[in-house]
Amino acid sequence: MGVGSSSHAAAKARRGGSREQIVEAAQHLFLRHGFGAVSMDQLAEAAGVARRTLYNQFASKEEIFREMLLRVSAQLEDAFPTGIETQGDVEHVLRLIAGVILDLHKKPGYLGFLRMVVADSRQFPWIAKEFAAVMDPMTERLIRYVAHLNAMGILACRNPTLAAHQFMGMLNQFSLWPWMMGRRGRIPVPADDIVEETLRIFLGHYRRPQAGKGQSSSPADRKPNQSPLSTA
Repeated sequence: MGVGSSSHAAAKARRGGSREQIVEAAQHLFLRHGFGAVSMDQLAEAAGVARRTLYNQFASKEEIFREMLLRVSAQLEDAFPTGIETQGDVEHVLRLIAGVILDLHKKPGYLGFLRMVVADSRQFPWIAKEFAAVMDPMTERLIRYVAHLNAMGILACRNPTLAAHQFMGMLNQFSLWPWMMGRRGRIPVPADDIVEETLRIFLGHYRRPQAGKGQSSSPADRKPNQSPLSTA
């Protein structure tokens, strides 16, 4: 590798480092002071970069927010891989999904971003709109899965949208909302207990009675063979 190539690689690495520093500083300042109260000069100072470097990386605070949103989107895509709903019967799949949701709630960056959106979306409605564009498809995947189970006779729920939100709500109550309200202590009960009791309550209410003892109401309950979460 020549000197020119080495210099180019080093410069690229420095730019990448600056970009990371800026996003991390923005997340801290936006959460602490609010999106509207933070200036680009304050961001540059907090990130430890020159003002010129900041503008070379991001043209505006809005662009920094969208970079943060892209990272949240990537976290969600990693957490909910395509085909997760084909990994077993309904109980196993819902257990996987519940575990994914609780794992997301353990990520300080993810939770900090949520708090920022809640705090600033009233003054800046576009923040809520763009955040919803990332989050809603994930919720819709779960709704489609519940609707699929309903159509296959595995569940019996009049409103799959309501049922899906009830499932998420039970998980959020223990691990998301306490943190959002500033209570950063440990979850008062083990995560495994939260998952298992959520499944027990949800399936106890919505699971269609079995056709016979030890027999599932549908073969699809034993081995799903399609991917309703990933379809439009």
